Amino acid sequence: MIDKKRIIDFTEQYLKGSSSYLTDVSTGADNTITVEIDDDHGVDIDGCVALSRYLESKLDRDEEDFELTVTSAGLSSPFKTLRQYKKFEGKEVEVLSRNGQKVTGRLKSSDDSGFTLSVSKRVKPEGAKRKTEVEEDLRFAFDEVKHTKYHIRFK
Repeated sequence: MIDKKRIIDFTEQYLKGSSSYLTDVSTGADNTITVEIDDDHGVDIDGCVALSRYLESKLDRDEEDFELTVTSAGLSSPFKTLRQYKKFEGKEVEVLSRNGQKVTGRLKSSDDSGFTLSVSKRVKPEGAKRKTEVEEDLRFAFDEVKHTKYHIRFK
């Protein structure tokens, strides 16, 4: 079986110094390898093809046959790295917490321990006739979240 750590090392070596970065590597028992990358400015097919060719040149099919897929992290894919959170700061995201709560808001900031989400709520102040919109910041630790995704909205 092909070593996942080797694939990670080869991929990071190839992407070093570029705006692209590794988000995930999975290997299967039947030597299926899936490498997922992202980029600060978007991933194009040429970037995936170039990385795929590089990885194939580093692995020996005669020694061990494999199936390799290099793909980009799609817009609807959950975030897997801190760099993805940084990329989407200021954008609207959807968070599903471990307790089943789904929250949509603007990703305000992120750091090594978690992220802050700015959520709009409609609240009726005491004595007022109408509800007003109020911003509230919610702090999430990464281990409290099942997934965070970019929120796609068609206006």
